[in-house]
Amino acid sequence: MSFLTESHKKNRPLHVEIDDKSGFCFGVIRAIAKAEEELDRGSLIYSLGDIVHNDLEVDRLNSMGLKGIDHQAFGQLQEGTVLFRAHGEPPESYRIIRNNKLKLIDATCPVVLQLQKKVKSAWVEMKEKGGQIAIYGKKGHAEVRGLAGQTNYEAIILEGEEDVKFVDPEHPVALFSQTTKSPVIFHKIAEALKNRAKNGVEVKIHDTICRQVSNRAPHLQEFAQRHQVVIFVGGTKSSNARSLYQACVSVNPKTFFIIGPEELQTSWFERRPASIGVCGATSTPQWLMEKVAEKIRSF
Repeated sequence: MSFLTESHKKNRPLHVEIDDKSGFCFGVIRAIAKAEEELDRGSLIYSLGDIVHNDLEVDRLNSMGLKGIDHQAFGQLQEGTVLFRAHGEPPESYRIIRNNKLKLIDATCPVVLQLQKKVKSAWVEMKEKGGQIAIYGKKGHAEVRGLAGQTNYEAIILEGEEDVKFVDPEHPVALFSQTTKSPVIFHKIAEALKNRAKNGVEVKIHDTICRQVSNRAPHLQEFAQRHQVVIFVGGTKSSNARSLYQACVSVNPKTFFIIGPEELQTSWFERRPASIGVCGATSTPQWLMEKVAEKIRSF
């Protein structure tokens, strides 16, 4: 028999669970560790683009001495230390480093580096056959730009299955993928390319999706189903955050997207849910999810 009154129950802290698989992927952890190591020495570092697609984490690193620059400013830089983030860079960025005698911290994710080498090798092979390179990815994304750069920007970027029409069915093609894309859509694109190819035309499929990232969607769906209310913490610039948030909403409509704890609304917890889950994207720092959980418990 419980001796807790309704008043006591209402005053108990809300039960909050932080998803233990959310947060930075290996590549982002490595990039931030490299930046912090240099910043701890008191160095000024220029990050070519946001080191991670989360404004609050970028602000934290900026306060330590990290300064974000775009490619135009990078081309004009004559001295200093430049950090290449986990997404990777095209060959011309390395040429600028050499020509301008800049110091480089290369924090490109090892998975992305290997992928760049595979794309370049396949491009050389396809050139000899009169073939094509196709990359499933988001146009303009930093990783995709780095991959396309390996092909002298001749690669055909496919954002979805409907874009296979841009691939010539009469010439060989090698298909790759941005590491953070959907395996389901990738396989649909692969099948569409095979079906369109003329008899005997070679279609090479290279599944280069990082499973550490792609496996998060089904995991987060299981996590979201376990809780009455889910708070998804992510950055507005992160395509990974939008994708994973949609995965959660699809199984739990009481999933709310926030940038930080100040966006929490008490109305989401008025009926005192028995269980609240806090999760995030591959670009969401652990410290931020902890702050969100702490704020929820204070309601």
